Amino acid sequence: MIAYHDTEWGVPLRDDRKLFEFLVLEGAQAGLSWDTILKRREGYRRAFAGFDPAVVAKFDGRRVQQLLQDTGIIRNRLKVRSAISNAQAFLKVQKECGSFSDYIWAFVHGKPVRNRCRVLSDIPARTDLSDQISKDLQARDFRFVGSTIVYAHMQATGMVNDHLVSCFRYRQV
Repeated sequence: MIAYHDTEWGVPLRDDRKLFEFLVLEGAQAGLSWDTILKRREGYRRAFAGFDPAVVAKFDGRRVQQLLQDTGIIRNRLKVRSAISNAQAFLKVQKECGSFSDYIWAFVHGKPVRNRCRVLSDIPARTDLSDQISKDLQARDFRFVGSTIVYAHMQATGMVNDHLVSCFRYRQV
């Protein structure tokens, strides 16, 4: 967790494949700890074709059954199926907007929201903006993209800087 925080979390991310990875992982995390998901990250990379949305979008029922036997991931049928349907929706957004990055970063006008949290209790679980993005994603047929999951995605991908102001990463990202 420390290495993830110190090197990845909150760093502005504009690579579509990595954005898809975090979308899948955040959805898988619903109801679980982030540590549980990080421990399975390599399993997810292997199981979900390196997070290539074009490949994942083609997964069929047979592949779903295989994934539900894979101990390297969270074996929840709804979460597995949502990763596949989200890949399909992701490809539609890419086609419409040029890239998923262009689409998602437009919500923050291309620049991270820079919060000034002093203590952990200052960090919200969701915001009006994450509500808006969640609704838009759901209208585009994404699943497991409630406002709290979307806000976690925004934090992880650097759309919002929620490092505490006392954290060395705050100014860096």
